[in-house]
Amino acid sequence: MKLGAFSISLSVKDLNASKEFYEKFGFAVFGGDMSKNYLIMKNGNALIGLFHGMFENNILTFNPGWDENANTMDEYDDVRTIQQHLKESGVTLMHEADEKTTGPASFFTQDPDGNMILVDQHI
Repeated sequence: MKLGAFSISLSVKDLNASKEFYEKFGFAVFGGDMSKNYLIMKNGNALIGLFHGMFENNILTFNPGWDENANTMDEYDDVRTIQQHLKESGVTLMHEADEKTTGPASFFTQDPDGNMILVDQHI
């Protein structure tokens, strides 16, 4: 299964303080917008999303169709194909992508420890 780019989306209390902290680890702003309360930071192929006031807990995120530079991949598994595989494997989804559509869509679930997992296709 090709899940695409992986990142962790962190719910932060102070966006600027978190930005400055992760810059000390070599991360640089790659995307997002401070005025919209989120930044995407990158160090090599490692991605961290910093989000203020958008959700309560941290989220593991996969982006089918994108590499770690947000470039479209030549080959990838569509989010609906991934969703169908997981459902057939017994994974309970909390929100499902509409399988009658094409293009951008997402679904999410939780792992056995309650960590949220978002599969979010932008293309």
